[in-house]
Amino acid sequence: MAIAPSQPALSLPDHTQLPETDGTFVKNFQEHPQSLLLTDSIRPTLDALHPDGQYAIGQDSGIYWRLTDPPERGAEAPDWFYVPHVPPQLDGKMRRSYVLWKEIVAPLIVIEFVSGDGSEERDATSPLGDPSAKAGKFWVYEQAIRVPFYAIYEVEKSAVEVYELIGNHYQRCTPNERGHYPIPPMGVELGIWQGQYINQTLPWLRWWDDQGNLLLCGDERATLEQQRANFERERAEQEHERAERLAERLRQLGVDPNDL
Repeated sequence: MAIAPSQPALSLPDHTQLPETDGTFVKNFQEHPQSLLLTDSIRPTLDALHPDGQYAIGQDSGIYWRLTDPPERGAEAPDWFYVPHVPPQLDGKMRRSYVLWKEIVAPLIVIEFVSGDGSEERDATSPLGDPSAKAGKFWVYEQAIRVPFYAIYEVEKSAVEVYELIGNHYQRCTPNERGHYPIPPMGVELGIWQGQYINQTLPWLRWWDDQGNLLLCGDERATLEQQRANFERERAEQEHERAERLAERLRQLGVDPNDL
């Protein structure tokens, strides 16, 4: 009797086999610098939280949460997200996407930038019971990926909403006395800052530490260091000039300053 060949083990696709883009455009000229600002300013904090370097930040990168045809239908691409305790690269390769069935660990926070009326970011449509239905972003983050913190940023309204996963549902967070939203696992707060970044003056989404100190981006840190250096140089010059004036006064009185 012939023996049927064994079936190959099911192999689920990984980040190298799934599409890394759905071909859509970034929706406005503010979104790219906004993502850069969030990443640049939080990196020192995350480096301190993860001295082993085990964390990942995604910007417009796909999070695959279910297998579908086409594959993109089973993914969301938050404008910004952070995943703790995972390697920034896989097997020495750059990440193309984040595939939950290969990694298990969910992002701690996802952030969406609203470019329309915000209905897409707040869409809680469930695909359960209707496989052809498109799952809403809110439902995916809350029920499928189960992201602990979800932020919706609306630049035109100069506002941000933050939701925390409590039990099985998101609860909208209340800002603290500074108007910021604490993200306790990161030791930071999220809020709106009005000012100039690169060459645009807008209400930007920014991080603060838990004491209310703004987390600076690289350019701001460099400017602050330069200001400190200038201050120290000016103070040294003033001290030198004061010492010279005192020495001259002593010489006028017939006292050699070197003898003191």
